[in-house]
Amino acid sequence: MQTGLDWNGESAGPLLAIETSCDETAVAILSPSGAILAEQVLSQFGEHAPFGGVVPEIAARAHLVHLPGMVQAMMEEAGLAAQGLGAVAATSGPGLIGGLLVGAGFGKGIALAAGKPFVAVNHLEGHALTARLPGLVPGGAAFPYLLLLLSGGHCQCVAVEGVGRYRRLGGTIDDAVGEAFDKVAKLLGLPIPGGPALERLAAQGDARRFPLPRPLLGRPGCDFSFSGLKTAVAQLVAALPPGAIETRTAADIAAGFQAAVVDVLADRAAHALGAMPEASLMVVAGGVAANGAIRAALAAVAEARGLVLAAPPLRYCGDNAVMIGWAALERLRAGLATSGLDRRPQPRWPLAALAEPA
Repeated sequence: MQTGLDWNGESAGPLLAIETSCDETAVAILSPSGAILAEQVLSQFGEHAPFGGVVPEIAARAHLVHLPGMVQAMMEEAGLAAQGLGAVAATSGPGLIGGLLVGAGFGKGIALAAGKPFVAVNHLEGHALTARLPGLVPGGAAFPYLLLLLSGGHCQCVAVEGVGRYRRLGGTIDDAVGEAFDKVAKLLGLPIPGGPALERLAAQGDARRFPLPRPLLGRPGCDFSFSGLKTAVAQLVAALPPGAIETRTAADIAAGFQAAVVDVLADRAAHALGAMPEASLMVVAGGVAANGAIRAALAAVAEARGLVLAAPPLRYCGDNAVMIGWAALERLRAGLATSGLDRRPQPRWPLAALAEPA
């Protein structure tokens, strides 16, 4: 069921947002103007570390345990009762279906009990619109802009033409960039989360010691490929003497891998800007957007085209409920359809599907 809503946020009240698409349990409360009244993100790294990666069943159970208490704490911090809310939003895809069911189901329960509208938010749209959060870009992030969505599960170049209007320019044909970071980190014996650990190690290494491939570098289009680069690192590690990798060698491999990724992302971003001459801004979002070397390279690409690179603060690069709440506010303000309580979470939910008629 889909229903249109003439939503007057100022009189309706703040919005409660829930994010449970992977291994972070996150809750936020935003005012109708987008001011953050309360927020919390609870990481599950401790639960998943013994297994070397995210275990979906463990993630879903952790959301189930922690979410009710977090929502209660955030409501108390904001000085609200459920009846004082204007709407409830929850990530409803894409992501791990167990976690999506927990978060969306809990959000629907609150909306139903309080008689408030429920907004099913696309996780990718949350990342896509983060740059429009109040105060992140001087003067605001105007449409259209180019988005590089870089995370553990996604790697895309997207033309963001408006709320609910997204045009995919290119994407990965195999591994996502964050997935490649995590797999290489595991090969090097680094703890999870692998991306930040690899970035720290790479800062100590010599990127020139081990030449690594740059998949699709210079090729036409905006697609990505990281599987071959990951395999090259695996072969390099396999050729080393048995046992733990010497620290200097591990740092040099990490530096070489990161340099290859940076070169590929910068090249693909330049191609995407060439395919979108109307772009007013270049935005990078997703967990990998926290990487300093990648930010610096993309900023140089944007500057060469006379544009500015907008990147969220580090705490909003990873999964968080603030971006989910903001995406819901954007949709409500635009008068786009809100979701009925029978809307089912979807483990796969492309951005392009948001433009389809309800």
